[in-house]
Amino acid sequence: MTDFFNYLKEILVAFFDNLGKWFYDRWAYPWTRVPAEFTQYNSIFRAYSNGFGGGGWVMFVIFTILFVGLIGALLFLLFWLIRKYVKFYKTQVDKDRLRDEVEKLNVELYNAIQEKNRVLALQVGQLGLKKPEDVLNAAAGGKGDQDNQPQDDPTLSNARFPRLIQVDRKYAELDTKIIMKTEDMLSLEDITKRFRMFAASQLGLYYTIDTMRILFSAMGTGHIIILEGISGTGKTSLPYALGRFFKNPAAICSVQPSWRDRSELLGYYNDFTKKFTETDFLRAVYEATYRQDANLIVLDEMNLARIEYYFAEFLSIMEMPNTSEWKINLIASNRSDDPKHLEDGKLLIPQNIWFVGTANNDDSTFTITDKVYDRAMSLFFSNKGIAFEKEFTEALQMPASYLEKLFADAKAANPISPVTLKKFDELDTFVIQNFHLAFGNRILKQMNCFVPIFVACGGKEYDAIDYIFSTKVMKKFETFNLSFLRNELAELDHQLTRLFGKTEFPLTRDKIKYFLKMNA
Repeated sequence: MTDFFNYLKEILVAFFDNLGKWFYDRWAYPWTRVPAEFTQYNSIFRAYSNGFGGGGWVMFVIFTILFVGLIGALLFLLFWLIRKYVKFYKTQVDKDRLRDEVEKLNVELYNAIQEKNRVLALQVGQLGLKKPEDVLNAAAGGKGDQDNQPQDDPTLSNARFPRLIQVDRKYAELDTKIIMKTEDMLSLEDITKRFRMFAASQLGLYYTIDTMRILFSAMGTGHIIILEGISGTGKTSLPYALGRFFKNPAAICSVQPSWRDRSELLGYYNDFTKKFTETDFLRAVYEATYRQDANLIVLDEMNLARIEYYFAEFLSIMEMPNTSEWKINLIASNRSDDPKHLEDGKLLIPQNIWFVGTANNDDSTFTITDKVYDRAMSLFFSNKGIAFEKEFTEALQMPASYLEKLFADAKAANPISPVTLKKFDELDTFVIQNFHLAFGNRILKQMNCFVPIFVACGGKEYDAIDYIFSTKVMKKFETFNLSFLRNELAELDHQLTRLFGKTEFPLTRDKIKYFLKMNA
């Protein structure tokens, strides 16, 4: 064993001595000494190997394995470092190329958006709107085309949110306070009638009075409204008209089939340009934080993509009872030159915004899920408006707080009667027992908001409950195999007659007839 340790000492000294010389002379004669060095190793081995003994040979094998492993590890480390360097260099080159491509794509995207807005304005003009340029402004953000033009402003070149900062500058010089005239302080019933007459006289759009009542009742119930129906029935025109009525054109955001997450809606931070890619939707939401009037943001053809994917964050946030928590996180860190209404990188969704989505029911669109239906109020358009006699009616400007006050007063003045609540509870029990379908507290809460406002708009209590039951409860029947529930559907119709009368609940009865016909 002594000979082995002497061997180990001498061979390690020789190896590292030779390794040092090799590195020292690597540029001159890197390979000239190699044969001699291997001969030296062999001489050392021959000099001591005869005295290894059994234990020495075992240690020799272990040492050889470890030594070869060390050499292999050193070679692998050298290879890994070279590879990392090459990869890093290639990444830097790719970043420069991608940055150039991103800049070109941003320019092309801007040009495409402008072209889309021009086409949209022409399409709206064909619907009978007298000022399609107003809609063009709305599509570009809602308040004027000049705010969306690229600004050659050096102070914006390093800003992360240049479009939102332009909004800050615009409203720094504007007085947005709305002082209502006494003659404009109308009741909800008068507002619905005035809006209906305004749409007919100025825009050539004809809606039933019940549609107007449902619209304003839906606004008082929640901030998400879905307009459904076949094409050409006036879905998209309704928020256009309402924006014009409130003298604050609706912002139009066209949903694309490729939308998969919130970045398509709100934008995202670009690591290459060091800027936040701001969308028209984000700009419209941010601009509403400066205004006092009602702001309508339209998600046109919202079910071209899955709503619960790109709009999921809004669906969750707007369920929170504390409206001060309605905050959207845009960016992780905060900077002094960020927009004024961003707090810790978050934007508070103001209460003067209503999100209005239009949806076509055809094979090219996705089915709207119960998750979305339960959180939104929906209007269904089944036919075109019928013309009626009209007189010219002016628009009306009022703060959203006045509307909210009217909604709150209506809830306090027109609560659902105890007798009606008892009848509805019996109807609920029947549905649970026969269809095994229970609707949660969310729908009951919506009903307690919707019905009083509908009554304040000039409608009847039973009609409002009929609307809630047909859109919130009967909608869920579509997932059932109704061919096995024909008797139960007929009995449901009988229960409606027993509880509310033969002529009440026409919307629900029409649904029952439709289900029976489709499953005959």
